[in-house]
Amino acid sequence: MFCDFEVTGSENVPPFGPLVVVSNHMSYIDPSILSVSINRRLTFLAKDTLFKGVFLSSLLRSYGAYPISRTRLDLKTLRWIKNHLARDGTLAIFPEGTRNAGTMIPGKNGTARIINMTGATILPVGITGTIDLQNLFRVVNPTGKIRVNIGTPFSLPLLEGKIDKPILKSMTDMIMERIARLLPEECRGVYGQ
Repeated sequence: MFCDFEVTGSENVPPFGPLVVVSNHMSYIDPSILSVSINRRLTFLAKDTLFKGVFLSSLLRSYGAYPISRTRLDLKTLRWIKNHLARDGTLAIFPEGTRNAGTMIPGKNGTARIINMTGATILPVGITGTIDLQNLFRVVNPTGKIRVNIGTPFSLPLLEGKIDKPILKSMTDMIMERIARLLPEECRGVYGQ
């Protein structure tokens, strides 16, 4: 109704089983775009500083958001993630950790750590056309050409014991490269080759 919106690859979404949806992140509207594009009930990790006050906290939780600390190891959230995925839940994560300016930025290692901890299947998604939807008015009145490209599910090898930073970075790069392949070359940023 508001914009030229198209989803490709819907057939790639596994109908059941633990699933981690990973996507690039350009705008506040990206979680909503994922929610209407993926035919599963999504939950999201959101920075805990957004959960201010009873009203906003309740609104975010009803939307499917769960708070995570960006400044410390958050054991409570890690336990929640493990339990959620063990019940065949679907978790959406933006591995960049923040919105980018239209081109991908380096992914954070936390996503690879979560996937190694849970063994969940990974579903890469590339979103384009949301970069201009930064302010609240634009989020409630999206216009333009929004594309959601859902890739093929994949898994990472599960590693036992302590995983060193170079291996964790390599796993993160594998995830980010799968997302980058779903985007036009000009949006791939540090993952453009």
